[in-house]
Amino acid sequence: MEVVAFARIAHVLSVVLWIGGVWFVTTIIIPSVIDSDCDEESVKLFERIEVRFSWQAKAVTLVTGLSGFYMLYAADSWALFLDAGYWWFYGMLLVWFVFTLLLFVLEPLFLHRWFNKAVVRAPRATFRRMHRLHQGILMLSLVTIAGAVAGSHGWFWP
Repeated sequence: MEVVAFARIAHVLSVVLWIGGVWFVTTIIIPSVIDSDCDEESVKLFERIEVRFSWQAKAVTLVTGLSGFYMLYAADSWALFLDAGYWWFYGMLLVWFVFTLLLFVLEPLFLHRWFNKAVVRAPRATFRRMHRLHQGILMLSLVTIAGAVAGSHGWFWP
């Protein structure tokens, strides 16, 4: 099998797992915690789920980045970033960068500590704030995915 084809398969599968997980957390888990009045038991359950999901999100985010950059390198497609018809390349890079920054830098440095303190003071407000953040990044991700699929099928140029 051609290495670029393998990279494409890895890229698509990792994006499906990654953004599918974000969808699940955003539309099911966080709203369930909020609906449960953010009691101590639901917060602990959220934290157990988050620990399991975190390593998976980090792994698939890494695979997404490595496979994406490899495909750009192998096809020597860097110049596509200069073409406005390929705006979705910037979207993919932005979504990947934001998640990578959150998962590998901001969360370990301070977000985890902030969450632990904030959830004790105001659990419902903390989860609502988290929910809004997740909704925003999920929408950005979905628009980017739609743009990438449409763009790869020629929708944005003659």
